[in-house]
Amino acid sequence: MISLILSESSLELVPSKLKHHPSVVSHARKIGKRPSEILLDNSWHFAAMKGIENELKRGRPDLVHFSILEATTIPLYQKNKLKFYVHTIDDKVISFNQNVHIPKSYHRFAGLIEKLYKEKEVSSNEETLLQIKDQTFSELLQEINPSKIIGFSTEGTRQTYEQSVSEIPEDGCIVIGGFQKGHFSRSVSGTFNELYSIGDDSFEGHVVVARLLYEYEKTIFM
Repeated sequence: MISLILSESSLELVPSKLKHHPSVVSHARKIGKRPSEILLDNSWHFAAMKGIENELKRGRPDLVHFSILEATTIPLYQKNKLKFYVHTIDDKVISFNQNVHIPKSYHRFAGLIEKLYKEKEVSSNEETLLQIKDQTFSELLQEINPSKIIGFSTEGTRQTYEQSVSEIPEDGCIVIGGFQKGHFSRSVSGTFNELYSIGDDSFEGHVVVARLLYEYEKTIFM
């Protein structure tokens, strides 16, 4: 079983230093929640986010939602051939049970993740479906213990999807950025055995997730 980590993902609750900003307070009031209980979202909190650390890598939970849907609605995941994790930019890790069906509606997805942050896990019929915990990227790798770690970034060596897939061992780990712009931090990229680039253009994470996993599926099911 291979592992896929969506790393440094743009998925976090509003940080404490921004929770009193008018744009955050107004948005929280509209949806009936406390500012500290809602996801940081550039669509609503653009003014509050100006100048914060790693500004361009934060506040895009919608892009993370796309990538999660791409990874958890395919045969590779449904047939227990893929273990999927979301590592967030504030060093939390979300683990996904094989029976998880993530809402396709972004509004419902945001509510689910906000509930997860609050309760630490989401269960159904005494089965844990989602779980979140404080964990660094390196700590997650120690837990997975893959034989090879392959990252994908425009800074990497040029490869086709087919070439990249051929180098993924059965217990290997693929790492794709869960952010809109920028590059992996050194603490993440320093763990890679290989770093590859797909094409000359910069694609959004969910596009790379979809195409890469499809190519890997072809080596197993076709």
